[in-house]
Formats: sequence, C-alpha cells, structure tokens
Amino acid sequence: MRDEKPAREPIVEDARIDALEARLKAAREREEQRNRPKVQGADANYRSGNRVLADLIGGILGGCVIGWAFDALFESSPWGLLVGLFFGIVVAFRNIIRATNKAPEDPQ
Repeated sequence: MRDEKPAREPIVEDARIDALEARLKAAREREEQRNRPKVQGADANYRSGNRVLADLIGGILGGCVIGWAFDALFESSPWGLLVGLFFGIVVAFRNIIRATNKAPEDPQ
C-alpha cells in the first residue's frame, strides 16, 4: 500500500533562501560586534567619579580627625575640629580640581 509516490514532491531549498540566511547571519554578527562593549572593566568616567568621591570623603574625614585630635591635645574644643574641617574641605576640593584638570590616560 505504501508503494505509491506521494502526491507532492518535497520542496527543494531555493538558492534565494540560502542567500537570505547567509545575509541574516552576517547581519547578526555585525550587530553583535557593534553592541559589544568597547572598554573592558570599569569605565573611565566611573573610575574618575569614584576618585572624586573618595577625595571628598577622605579630605573631610581626615580634616575632622586631625582637628579632633588637635582639640583633644590642646583642649581647644570646638575650634580645632572646625579648622580641621575647613582645611579638609579645602584639600578635598583642591584634589578634585587637580584630578579634573589632568588629561585622561589612553586605555590602550
């Protein structure tokens, strides 16, 4: 009973379909290459932002600690802390200005 030929012949792949699949594959590869991140690791802007934050926090905390220590030694509360805080802020902003005026490094 199964000796009969099917009513339809199987459809042979068309050359246009093969060409279309090849073009789609090439387009996907180009899109993946285009969307791949260019910089490995931390971004330069992210690093500089972290540096600014660390300079700001470190300068203020460092000035407060030194001012507090000055107050503890010479019993001049609260003037040592206030002067230390002021100098800490000045040093922090000086470091931030120096860091932002420096030319960026080439990552390669």
